[in-house]
Amino acid sequence: MRVVIVTESFPPDVNGVAHCAFQTARHLVDRGHHPLVVAPAPAPAPGSGPDPDAPCPVVRIPSLPLPGYPQVRVALPSRRLAAALVAHRPDVVHLAGPFVLGVRGMAAAARLGLPAVAVYQTDLAGYARTYLGAGGSAAWRRIRSVHAAADRTLAPSSAAQADLEEHGVPRVRLWPRGVDTIRFRPQHRDEALRRALAPNGEPIVGYVGRLAPEKHVELLSALCGRAGVRVVVVGDGPSQAHLTEALPGAVFLGRRTGDDLARIFASLDLFVHTGPYETFCQTVQEAMASGVPVVAPAAGGPLDLVDHGRTGLLVPPRDAAAVQEAVRALAADPVRRAAYGAAARAAVEGRTWAAVGDRLLAHYEDVLAARRTAVAA
Repeated sequence: MRVVIVTESFPPDVNGVAHCAFQTARHLVDRGHHPLVVAPAPAPAPGSGPDPDAPCPVVRIPSLPLPGYPQVRVALPSRRLAAALVAHRPDVVHLAGPFVLGVRGMAAAARLGLPAVAVYQTDLAGYARTYLGAGGSAAWRRIRSVHAAADRTLAPSSAAQADLEEHGVPRVRLWPRGVDTIRFRPQHRDEALRRALAPNGEPIVGYVGRLAPEKHVELLSALCGRAGVRVVVVGDGPSQAHLTEALPGAVFLGRRTGDDLARIFASLDLFVHTGPYETFCQTVQEAMASGVPVVAPAAGGPLDLVDHGRTGLLVPPRDAAAVQEAVRALAADPVRRAAYGAAARAAVEGRTWAAVGDRLLAHYEDVLAARRTAVAA
């Protein structure tokens, strides 16, 4: 099968869309298919060139940084996208988090008569409320117009699927995300790292993700003044300077990836996610694979991932007191933490990228079969 993946982000970017697009491309190659990725060009860097670590060819579209959020690149209009579709002759076009480049990809696929599968990954309505104070209705109109043109929309969680269907998006199916259970596992726990992060042996409470307003990492501020807990923050983003002041005493490790990130995850005693707008929340799943119990908002993707009272605790969104109380309860109970961590690891062991990738291939086949049936009729 020949597939063009049109994605709003791709490595070296570090985010959920980029990671999922990379894993999708790799799985297609592993299964003997022929993917091509079309993505915005990353920020120029000394010595930058082709994508040596990509599992397949990548066509880069000229881009500019998003104002106020330079870590996000927005693709400029370019003939390269349509040319890539024509040259690759795909059986299906995969649109990863369509917003700017993906919208153009949808239009190009329609002009060429190609089936398209759109993957919903970002709560644009939630982001609009965070950054603009309004605009949720306009965001949903855009989401609906883009995804309604697709042969199938894939939602990463049951909450995201319900949101899409409630707002009139047709042909929605569930497609969750995988996790690398080899890279992320409890055996990577590093006692030397733990001593460096918490010299007095305090339980280590970690957050991993973008440092941006919609993540509400400031909810951890009350934990920083609490004796006996060490807060560790991994990631970067536009809120970094503000959070350095808002979380006194927290350890900021910056952006980490690969085995280094896996070692940090496994060395935590408790993982806390604070963002209420997650359509899935990959870092929760990576913490669980690392054998770490989770505290997360009872909203969006975490509802599918965290089994309250078994693998972690779900708390009301944006409730700092609830976060503090959940952390207090687990920090004071190492036996309970250990039980939750073991259950968390067991819960995700079957959610490998290979298993999830095969489910994606089944969605492709369903779409192609429906197209053949429509043509025959």
